[in-house]
Amino acid sequence: MREVKVDADSRTTAQRLRDALATMVRTPSTGVAVQPLTATTLCQIAGISRNALYRYHPEVLAALHEAQRSARGPSGAPARQAKLLRQENRELREQLGKLAALVDHYFAAWQDAHLMLERRERELAELRRATGPQVVSMRR
Repeated sequence: MREVKVDADSRTTAQRLRDALATMVRTPSTGVAVQPLTATTLCQIAGISRNALYRYHPEVLAALHEAQRSARGPSGAPARQAKLLRQENRELREQLGKLAALVDHYFAAWQDAHLMLERRERELAELRRATGPQVVSMRR
C-alpha cells in the first residue's frame, strides 16, 4: 500500500480553520492558553483573511465564539455576583429617579413659598407707607 502525503496547502480552507482552532484551544499543563482566542489569531494560523472567515465560514466563527465563552470559565459565582450587582444597580437608579423627582417637587414648593413671602412683604411695606407713622401711647 502506498502512503499519500498531504501538505498544508492541499487542505481546504475550512479544514485549516478547524485545525487552527483546535491548536488554539489546546492548553498546556499550566492551564493557560498559548495563543489568544481571537479571530485575528485564528486567521493568522490558518493563513486566510478575516474577511474570508466572516463571509464564508460562519460555522468556524461560531465554534470560535463558543471556545471564547468556555475559556472565560464557569458561569458560577462570578456570574451570579455580576447579576446581583446589575439588579442592585437597576434598583439604585430607580431610587435615584424618585429622589430627583422629590427634590424637584420640594424646590418648586420652596420657590412658590419664597415668591409668596416676597409679595406679602411688598404689600406690608405699601401699607406702612400709606398709613404713615402712628404714635402709640404706652400709658394707660
